[in-house]
Amino acid sequence: MKEKDSRLSYNPHYPSVKDLQLKAQKRIPRFAFEYLEGGCNDDVNLKRNMTDLQEVMLMPQYLKKYSGHDMSVNLFGHKYDAPFGISPIGLQGLIWPNSPEILAKAALQQNIPYILSTVSTSSIERIAELSEGRAWFQLYHPTKDELRDDIIKRAAAAQCPVLVLLVDVPSFGFRPRDIRNGLAMPPRMTAKNILQVMSKPQWGIKTLMAGIPGFATLKPYMPKNLDMGGLGQFMNQTFTGRIDMDKIKPLREMWKGTLVLKGVVSEEDTRMAISLGIDGIIVSNHGGRQIDAGESSIKPLQNLSEKFGKQLKVMVDSGLRSGPDIARCLALGADFTFMGRPFMYGVGALGKKGGDHTISILKVQLQQVMEQLCCEKIEDFPNHLIH
Repeated sequence: MKEKDSRLSYNPHYPSVKDLQLKAQKRIPRFAFEYLEGGCNDDVNLKRNMTDLQEVMLMPQYLKKYSGHDMSVNLFGHKYDAPFGISPIGLQGLIWPNSPEILAKAALQQNIPYILSTVSTSSIERIAELSEGRAWFQLYHPTKDELRDDIIKRAAAAQCPVLVLLVDVPSFGFRPRDIRNGLAMPPRMTAKNILQVMSKPQWGIKTLMAGIPGFATLKPYMPKNLDMGGLGQFMNQTFTGRIDMDKIKPLREMWKGTLVLKGVVSEEDTRMAISLGIDGIIVSNHGGRQIDAGESSIKPLQNLSEKFGKQLKVMVDSGLRSGPDIARCLALGADFTFMGRPFMYGVGALGKKGGDHTISILKVQLQQVMEQLCCEKIEDFPNHLIH
């Protein structure tokens, strides 16, 4: 096996996601950083995501002959260079200006998937252009069929290869930080937040240059000259509601490409997904932002992979922060992994270079794990799981 060139370019001052997190915190206003960082209620499941994942152990092999590593993955008809991608995050441009564009470009260059959220700050069309039609799109299911149909038509026209339907937001998570900071709906800019912006001049200048962030994909559907109260009312009326089989069926009929459900954690929901002809699921608890009393995303992963992995692709996100974390998920049977916060730390810390940097360090870390385990291919990771 021919080993790929591991000389990936990254800033040696920030060799870990933790380094990026600390640097980003210094550059981003507190209200925006806490929006990125926070979970719901008391952050119990936010913490559980990481602690449960860190308990997964892998067995290294040192004397076995090793022919080199190959971390590429064939997924939905495309061969990606690594088994991880960039999760959808709302209000990305609020956290760091132009971050959707930065990350979409980096994902294209490094050949991994980037998922654009319906409530991110760049449009379907803009990201499709920057990603040469390779970006995935995550749909918050609208309450009105005509809005749903139009967004789907736009995603199809942009040649989006994968539609990701978010299913774990029957109600918005209760997030105390965002409520205190005025980032609940309707959002407001308090005197405290203004002082925070003034203390982060680089963020403020770049935000002014990029323009005040908004929901770019949804702009055509919004009434003109909405005040903040009107925006909050529009979002609640447009997207609040439970997803069920009756809502997924017409979407499956309309969307001719790959369809994935994000937020599936139970056997029952997985069976229903298979019955509807869904191509894959992302096992996820929304980064610990929806339900504090639930399991970490890693807990149901192995069971769902073992029972249903031959019928659809089983992917995972929530709590991953490193190459070893990616390896742990693959060892538990995941076909692919996604991360959100690490990439936002990257752009928050390093701006335009942050996307490439974060992808590179994750590839290097994963390569090092593969070499320690004597693991030549991604599909071999389960052989190294310590039960």
